Amino acid sequence: MTYDFTTVPNRRHTNSVKWDVADNELPMWVADMDFQTAPEIKATLADKVAKGIFGYSIIPDNYYQVVADWWRKRHGFAVQTDWILFCSGVVPAISSTVRRMTNPGEQVLVQAPVYNIFYNSIINNGRRQISSDLVYENGQYHIDFDDLEAKLADPLTTMMILCNPANPVGKVWSRETLQQIGELCLKHHVLVLSDEIHCDIVTDPTVQYTPFASISSDLANNSITCVSPTKTFNLAGVQTSSMIIPNPAIRERIDRGINNDEIAEPNIFAIDAAVAAFTKGEPWLNELLKQLAANKRSVTTFLSNELPEVTVASGAATYLMWLDVSAVTNDSVALCHFIRQKTGLFLSDGVEYGGDGNLFVRMNVACPDAELQDGLGRLKRGIKAFLAQK
Repeated sequence: MTYDFTTVPNRRHTNSVKWDVADNELPMWVADMDFQTAPEIKATLADKVAKGIFGYSIIPDNYYQVVADWWRKRHGFAVQTDWILFCSGVVPAISSTVRRMTNPGEQVLVQAPVYNIFYNSIINNGRRQISSDLVYENGQYHIDFDDLEAKLADPLTTMMILCNPANPVGKVWSRETLQQIGELCLKHHVLVLSDEIHCDIVTDPTVQYTPFASISSDLANNSITCVSPTKTFNLAGVQTSSMIIPNPAIRERIDRGINNDEIAEPNIFAIDAAVAAFTKGEPWLNELLKQLAANKRSVTTFLSNELPEVTVASGAATYLMWLDVSAVTNDSVALCHFIRQKTGLFLSDGVEYGGDGNLFVRMNVACPDAELQDGLGRLKRGIKAFLAQK
């Protein structure tokens, strides 16, 4: 079956967070796709709507089996069904876990630049955020393990939020790297909370995603993994996710926490959408990954030929491209503001992700080619105009 990745949708004036912009603007910022989800998922939800009753929902036993089967077949990770908890979203799960598994005033470690909402989940809950910043060299990010260990060894550091694969830099951490992180966390008694929401979106077929908890039983028992079909199948507004927690003592505490926080019950569409995605959506996903890889190649080629002042930080995962603008400016906030005012192109400035984000912008390329080319044209005009004023 051939899926449609060419039709440009009209999402304006639909209460879309992404498209709540002026009519002349093109949003390529927040992480949802301008592709319709898999037809099989649409059909499942249409059937649900057709019943016309939207009452309370349960979590059936087969949901846990479906989630376990996906990780076993797609990623070679033998998840047991009793390890899985349903949660209404990865961000609520992270915030609840920070509250349940750490104490006020303790430190939660991240690796900046990283998903900006991690900072909210830490600071808004009265914990201290600490970062072992990623190091950018020759177009690639890597970890300074000496710095990481020094910060994990601080007695106030009790949790690490790992982003695997990493957003916004698109890094797929190798098995060896994850094992080294995990062993350091064990050594220094730091719990690992691994956000793996982008795990299915690896666009380079030569690169392999490794679930953190699959590496060893010791690492699994010191971990909580958050997963979801929402990024993979463009279902963010459906609000569905799972937490994979092999350690029964930790799982009991988290289960109590997400129930106390009232984020453990599904809405009317959450279970059906997830089950349809994991049981019927794989052919669509395989085609999507090819389209995203083609889009990334288009961006890289365009920049090389038309806008050499901007380069791509190499990343094999996500549909979010991390663009190095250090040859243009050291203030990506000012640059993004200028581009939006000048051309209507709405990008994410890198500053909000921490670390060296002042030298980068994030661009969402999960869209039909016509929309992508429009965005690239606006990017070129905006950068050239910005340079001309200097």
